Amino acid sequence: MFFHKKVKKAAIALVAAMSLAACGAMAEPAIVHADATDTYRDSQLNLDVKSAIAIDSKTGQILYAKNANKTLPIASMTKLVTVYLTLEAIKKKQISWNTKVEPTPAIVKVADNTEYSNVPLKLGHSYTIKQLYQATLIESANGAAMCLAKAVAGSQKSFVDQMRAQLKKWHINNAEIYTVCGLPNGNLGKDAYPGVDKNAENTMSAKDMAIIGQHLLSEYPSVLNTTKVAHMAFKDGKKTTQMANFNWMLKGLSQYDANFPVDGLKTGTTDAAGACFIGTIKRSGARLITVVMGAKHKDGTDPSRFVQTKKLMNYIFKQYSPIVLDSKATFKNAESVHVADGKDLSTNVGLKSKTVLWDPMDGKQVAASLTNKSANAPISKGQAVTSYTFKSGNEELVSLDQPNGMRVKAQALQSNGKANFFVRIWRWITGVK
Repeated sequence: MFFHKKVKKAAIALVAAMSLAACGAMAEPAIVHADATDTYRDSQLNLDVKSAIAIDSKTGQILYAKNANKTLPIASMTKLVTVYLTLEAIKKKQISWNTKVEPTPAIVKVADNTEYSNVPLKLGHSYTIKQLYQATLIESANGAAMCLAKAVAGSQKSFVDQMRAQLKKWHINNAEIYTVCGLPNGNLGKDAYPGVDKNAENTMSAKDMAIIGQHLLSEYPSVLNTTKVAHMAFKDGKKTTQMANFNWMLKGLSQYDANFPVDGLKTGTTDAAGACFIGTIKRSGARLITVVMGAKHKDGTDPSRFVQTKKLMNYIFKQYSPIVLDSKATFKNAESVHVADGKDLSTNVGLKSKTVLWDPMDGKQVAASLTNKSANAPISKGQAVTSYTFKSGNEELVSLDQPNGMRVKAQALQSNGKANFFVRIWRWITGVK
């Protein structure tokens, strides 16, 4: 009788302990620390810009940041959001590359203004989504971007509202968006966003722009097939406009350097924004995204934003070495998790997916740790059961959304079923852990 009561109490205690363990295993609260993403290694590089950031395109690992959370005008870098929503609409079959769009008088007025970066458009003429997409990315054509918005949403205001909603989905909460092309609101005439000052401009942070670049490259990597084009002809009936990319770092343009073979993404320039540029480059199997905002812009020939981008990229390449790790890669002292209720008391773990780590060239090895060293059965092979964090010496590797320690998912390398009730009771009684 006494033995049965003892076993009953033990079983109740075991169930309670298992419930607490399950709760603990699930709890991985996100820690947000704005300063860690705002300034990172800024003292090591004297960039002549108002703000900047450099990240890995996949993990978001931060490699450099200067005032990266500061909200500033973004000018035509806006068009990356316009392009993203256009590609989304094509994916959803709301429009196609061959869909034709006829510009409104207000769009034609913007498109024919030679003070803006543009490709002329004509009333009564129709243009394909493909043409307008190419003009938007290569020539940074404002009228073309407005036509894309008309095709997708029916009006400029409706498209701006879609842009705002999309940014919220990406947890970009401090952006201000008024136009689909990046011009100040009043420059769009009748298509200006209603109830807003004519001088209002789209604003965002360098960090926000990096997040947009991440999503665009991750979900629509084919965008690089267009952003890497230096020259292209825009045909409109019998008239042809020769387009030249405003990204002068492309091969064939004035700031090309074989050491920095960038293949995107987008420039932006207004009086308030100065010269801005979000760039991307592939390096040793990894992809880097850089953003510089508020570089000097004396006139239309000033290359300052590209000079500063090269300086930033050169710093990254000298200070870091990208390590490409395949799925299922394992790390010393972080090879397994304890599974108290499993048929096996431990389960081996490895990377959930192919991952790039940018290793600081400090003479120290990158070491991995597990965020949770235990898991609950049953466990399926390939199941994400914990995460890795990484250090180089005493320095944590950090990322955009994990400024106190970048986390990368770890998967179970084999299945581990749940031990039966009597085995679990016996382990508890005998102290097997």
